[in-house]
Amino acid sequence: MHPQRYRYAERMDEHRGNSTGLELKHLRCLVAIVDTGSFTDAALELGISQAAVSRNLLALEKILGVRLLHRTSRTVAPTTAGVQVLARARPLLAGADDLVTEATTGHSRLHIGHAWSAFGRHTNEFQRRWHEDHPEIELRLIRHNSSTGGLAEGLCDLAVIRAPLDLKAWSHALVGHEHRYVALASDDPWARRRSIRLGEVSTRTLALDRRTGTTTLNLWPEGERPAVEYIHDIDDWLAAIASGRCVGVTPRGTAAQYRRDGITYRPLRDAEPVPIHLIWRRQDPHPATHAAVALAIDLYRETGKPRHSHE
Repeated sequence: MHPQRYRYAERMDEHRGNSTGLELKHLRCLVAIVDTGSFTDAALELGISQAAVSRNLLALEKILGVRLLHRTSRTVAPTTAGVQVLARARPLLAGADDLVTEATTGHSRLHIGHAWSAFGRHTNEFQRRWHEDHPEIELRLIRHNSSTGGLAEGLCDLAVIRAPLDLKAWSHALVGHEHRYVALASDDPWARRRSIRLGEVSTRTLALDRRTGTTTLNLWPEGERPAVEYIHDIDDWLAAIASGRCVGVTPRGTAAQYRRDGITYRPLRDAEPVPIHLIWRRQDPHPATHAAVALAIDLYRETGKPRHSHE
């Protein structure tokens, strides 16, 4: 870690006012000693005195109640307990470094969550264009099996939403629509057809995800609704369909992103398309939010253009 960043993190430790507890500076010193091979080089690496390195290591050993290093006049090596502490310390320190970087340099990453299929067939093009147009902001797509695609859980900055959701709690933008498809086993007789009618699905058992799925029984009139097998996520949905015991109804995004051996997708007639929204928190939105919305709208708008367009 750069000495200036170390001193920043150390000051954060000191402000906590707990001089007897485990602190980041203790772990940093242990890692630096092992990585550099000596207390002297660890001090140079961290930009502090060798005496401070020794004090931090002794404090860590006292807190944990175990010896962490074997020391001779020429070598330094972790004990068995030291190896275990190092394994836990490295990801903790990496996470702390990321926190400091984001807090001191601004929003350098954009996390977009989704429950099933991100931007569907536009996903790869979205990533490619984002990298070209915004190389300073790393894009990360996160799949999280919740109704808000991880936004309510604090895992992302924006989320792609297809499932019915009360949007009043969020800022949101409609970026496009996707036609619905029927997913069925590849050896199903319907797989030989070019399309399926909505009314025909009511004669089959429908795999349905109540939490994150886009399909509800309201697609069919009362008295004409299919039997249902409830599933918990996309993997369960695919398995139920591949087995032949169920069919599924899903947006085109799923058909584009989840190609599987044993599963065939066919267009569904007589059904309204699925709206695609991006949602984000009203307070303190990511600075790149509107750029992401604009790019998504452009990609969905291009749907249906000639093949030389970006598809």
